[in-house]
Amino acid sequence: MRDKRYSVRKKPFKKVDNKKSAEAIARELKKTTTPVSNYRELSLKIHGLVCAKCAREFDYKDRHLLTVHHKDGNPLHNPPDGSNWENLCVYCHDDEHSRGLLGDYLHNK
Repeated sequence: MRDKRYSVRKKPFKKVDNKKSAEAIARELKKTTTPVSNYRELSLKIHGLVCAKCAREFDYKDRHLLTVHHKDGNPLHNPPDGSNWENLCVYCHDDEHSRGLLGDYLHNK
């Protein structure tokens, strides 16, 4: 059975007005996007440069391998106390998000 997240897009793409300049389109896109929160840096300060799952320690030069995982699955829920975050290395973060897919596959869902 096909995973709903990877289904084929059924709605046609919105047509773009070809008369607009690239700068006008870029300005329009910037207006519609939400401001980016700097929760990653805050999470690294609060929780340190350590993976919460495998306990691997990172330093400044390889800190790009640490990601912030939202415990409740909502990337817009960013409390300033860091209670919804845990720092995971890219490998553990990938494992965390692939667990459901593997379980569904093994149980024929």
